[in-house]
Amino acid sequence: MEIKRDDLTGAKIQALIGEHLQNMYEQSPACSVHALNLDGLRKPDVTFWSVWEQDELLGCGALKELDPEHGEVKSMRTASVHRRRGVARRMLAHIIEEAKRRGYQRLSLETGSTEGFEPARRLYESFGFQYCGPFADYEEDVNSSFMTREL
Repeated sequence: MEIKRDDLTGAKIQALIGEHLQNMYEQSPACSVHALNLDGLRKPDVTFWSVWEQDELLGCGALKELDPEHGEVKSMRTASVHRRRGVARRMLAHIIEEAKRRGYQRLSLETGSTEGFEPARRLYESFGFQYCGPFADYEEDVNSSFMTREL
């Protein structure tokens, strides 16, 4: 698996982000979907990576800078056909290392609270993320789980 910084111009990554957004809207009410679209992922405070095996796209993830000491995990997604291969684990480890390299003191995330998001919550828990209240511009939402960890 190779992780590459991605400019989001390729058809494969655009399709994966489309799948990600569609899935988020299927699992959560629109007012509770906090996934970024392509324009949101291209903002200067967001760094986006994709995971590849040769020319096959396996997944993606992003790191958003909230302030000079606090980052947010965004857009973690594994392509459906590549689930259970460690893609998300590899991407999350990469994001955590990058956050440490940048000198962040904390890394946080928002994910869904329903059953469909249980695998994601278990992954984050396995990396030491703990549940917390809303951070940044988020508000309390029954459909959201907020998690954080110190670096």
